[in-house]
Amino acid sequence: MSALELTTFITFLANWIACNIDDDDVLALIGAELTQLGDTVTTISAQRQLCEKLNNKQDDTPTTDSV
Repeated sequence: MSALELTTFITFLANWIACNIDDDDVLALIGAELTQLGDTVTTISAQRQLCEKLNNKQDDTPTTDSV
């Protein structure tokens, strides 16, 4: 799926949800929940990437063997 197709689908989905939810308070809550979901997934992804970089950095650190 290209970036254009992805953003077009997301826009379609947002419009579909908005057209099918009549209550503006419920629609606002759904929007807030989806924002939180996206932010949480982004946080998890960033944390995973940081841990992987730190683990790789530790693996690359030369060890000193004591005799």
